[in-house]
Amino acid sequence: MSVAAHAAVERKKKLNREEEEMTGYRREELEQGWEFKIVRSASGVFKDPLALSRTVEEERLGSWDLLEKFDNERLRFRRPVAARERDGNLPLGYNPYRTQIGVSEGALVLFAMLIIASVVAAIAGLIVWATGGF
Repeated sequence: MSVAAHAAVERKKKLNREEEEMTGYRREELEQGWEFKIVRSASGVFKDPLALSRTVEEERLGSWDLLEKFDNERLRFRRPVAARERDGNLPLGYNPYRTQIGVSEGALVLFAMLIIASVVAAIAGLIVWATGGF
């Protein structure tokens, strides 16, 4: 496993542990018919107030209320379980259970690895060319 991939896996484990500690759901919440979700952004888009506001408004279409902003990459929402009955009336293409905004973390890591591989190949080509290896 590459260093970048290993770092991404470790970061994901850390974030999952954090979320488990930060999202202790009370028994009353679950008994009162609430469901929860975390929406993630691998690029940290929630640091932009406009993007944050737009995401919150989009989630309100599905009756989701923002509970908390963990950081620039994660938001936690809740809605009444009864809101599921209205899911069929939501705008075409709207997914009330989306948990990802923008590019996924896996795609971001893959993109970074491709850039690194391209740079390494370009440097190797320059070395071969400079030493007259062609």
